[in-house]
Amino acid sequence: MLLSGTIPVSLLSWGRGASGQLGGGKEERRLYRSPVANLSFYDPEPILSPTAGRLPAAAETAGVEVGISCVLFHSALLVDGGAWVWGKGDGGRLGLGDESSAFVPRPNPNLSDLRILALGGIHSAALTASGDVFTWGYGGFGALGHYAYHRELLPRQVNGPWEEKISHIATSGAHTAAITDSGELYTWGRDEGDGRLGLGSGGGPGEAGSLSVPSKVNSLPVPVAAVACGGFFAMALTSDGQLWSWGGAIMAERELINKDKLVLRGLRFHGFHGVKQEEKTLGQKFVVDVDAWMDLSIAGESDNISDTVSYTDIYRIVKDVVEGPSLNLLEAVAHRISSATLLKFPQISAIRVKVEKPHVDVQGIIDYLGVEILRYRKDI
Repeated sequence: MLLSGTIPVSLLSWGRGASGQLGGGKEERRLYRSPVANLSFYDPEPILSPTAGRLPAAAETAGVEVGISCVLFHSALLVDGGAWVWGKGDGGRLGLGDESSAFVPRPNPNLSDLRILALGGIHSAALTASGDVFTWGYGGFGALGHYAYHRELLPRQVNGPWEEKISHIATSGAHTAAITDSGELYTWGRDEGDGRLGLGSGGGPGEAGSLSVPSKVNSLPVPVAAVACGGFFAMALTSDGQLWSWGGAIMAERELINKDKLVLRGLRFHGFHGVKQEEKTLGQKFVVDVDAWMDLSIAGESDNISDTVSYTDIYRIVKDVVEGPSLNLLEAVAHRISSATLLKFPQISAIRVKVEKPHVDVQGIIDYLGVEILRYRKDI
């Protein structure tokens, strides 16, 4: 019940919520915006931060400070320096002292006086008003910055090599960045040699090229004012307005190793592709293999076909192309299969298509001749 002089504020969520990250109390998919929590504040009206997970500066508002942040599997709400968290809890990413998931927002009694709460894929990080950095969650790639690679179920302060207060932090899948009051930038976490930490090539000494020690980025010529971390890269805004970026511009093929994917093998069709007239007239057998990379974790948890891509839908695309109008080159056949699949299914980040032609007029014994292509979403 709202008392006189208060202002109601609703927090809304939508999308996939198989891990409770929507905060609705259950595993669900919301196609439309729905309330997560209803808050009431006394005047003046609360101000929502324009930056995810970061509260406005004290000079920007005299009212109640509110910030929100969300990533793939967990979400958070900041209200006047306190944190409410919900979503997937494995690895301790909620900072509640265990690995249980939370399907509704829960206050975190272990966090207070916060200015920024940054959520990563496997961990979380927070910055207090006094300039201290805390991290928690899965630390297997050094993302926590504690000079170790184990998990933390509760927020633990990062004792970095900096001598000043930290003014800004950011994180992403498994790497983290922090800026001091004077504009020095420090990074730590997963690198894999793609340079996302900004420390040069080669990566760190730990698993997947990780570095658990916060290290200063010396290559920026001027002080840094803000930083953002992406999946395979990072960007920084300097004090004089320059925008710098580093890391992997695209997903390298080695990044696909051991990643989730859909697999279709030995798809056989009769088609009429080839340069020779008899190939276009009589046709021949073609064999196609497809690997389609996408995150299958949500479908694995929900056991719902709507959270993945059906093999039969990809099969139909391959069938339509191979049994469709005649093309001269196998390269064109593979290209049309990959393009049609990426266009139809935005969940798929990369696709490998192999097209084999078993019966080829060559002077020799062969199993098949063919082509194999790898295409990324940025290629379409």
